[in-house]
Amino acid sequence: MSEIVCASGVDLLMEYLEGVLPAEVRSELDAHVARCERCAAFVMSYRATPVILRDATASAIPAEVQASLRVFLRGHVTKSPDA
Repeated sequence: MSEIVCASGVDLLMEYLEGVLPAEVRSELDAHVARCERCAAFVMSYRATPVILRDATASAIPAEVQASLRVFLRGHVTKSPDA
């Protein structure tokens, strides 16, 4: 493979993060990221994105909604004949 530059590294990013690149390509990309501050920041931001999104969308169900849901579910749960 030719030397990895920023543009070709971006094309390989998903495979890189999923760990499915051939060892030689991964090694070349690791070396590029290690010496390229911009690409290192890019990879770090991609790795952080799922956590950021999970934290940003996490919300607690208000207690009154939880109670209402429990009442609803108890009223709609069918008991098996064996119970």
